Amino acid sequence: MIKVGLVDDQKYDLEKLMITLKMEVDIEVVFATNDSEEAYKLIKEADIDLLITDIEMPALSGYELADFIHSYAMDIKVIFVTGHSGYAVHAFELDVLDYIMKPYSKERLIKGVRRLKKKSDVTDKTKLVLKNKSEITFIDKKKIVYIERTGRTTTIYTYEGDYTTYQTLNELEVALAGSHFVRSHRGFIINIHFVKNFSLYTKNSYTVHFQGTKNTAIITKASLDKLQDQFYN
Repeated sequence: MIKVGLVDDQKYDLEKLMITLKMEVDIEVVFATNDSEEAYKLIKEADIDLLITDIEMPALSGYELADFIHSYAMDIKVIFVTGHSGYAVHAFELDVLDYIMKPYSKERLIKGVRRLKKKSDVTDKTKLVLKNKSEITFIDKKKIVYIERTGRTTTIYTYEGDYTTYQTLNELEVALAGSHFVRSHRGFIINIHFVKNFSLYTKNSYTVHFQGTKNTAIITKASLDKLQDQFYN
């Protein structure tokens, strides 16, 4: 059973969420409120697995609610259901489960909720194991900003330092499956948690800018479109 909390300052939108989810036998709506401040209190008190929230609301925004959950490492996932696409990069930073644009279909909402079960079924080890000739290095996945392949070597950039390996991007992509990493280009893997913005580079590619570093990576238009589809559709 997936236990869900709902918050949306628009009465009609909240009712739509409630009606849709209550039809599912394995989903329990624990609370539903139009008041984001009340939702803040209920998040601390109620036993929920998932919060579905609008973003732009009076008093506290959905982003602030998600930030509270993220900052205190609460075992609650968040889905944003919103009419605004401009918060997507911030959503990545907060490890949201999904980003659903209004208006949405019943199927799209249920698909987003079902991601919670799929995510819990994925074994996501916290360490990336680098095997070189004479040593084995363990790197926290959450500290990896991006990975670049140049020639016969691969460099893993973290905010604590850089690591070089002969492992290919294909091998590392498999090792990072289930985490927030995207194969953005044949020569790059990026951690979406650190992405600040994208800027046009060529007709078919974009430069990826990261938080906390002036280093950049490349993402193809096709990969960026796929990334947007994951959160917008």
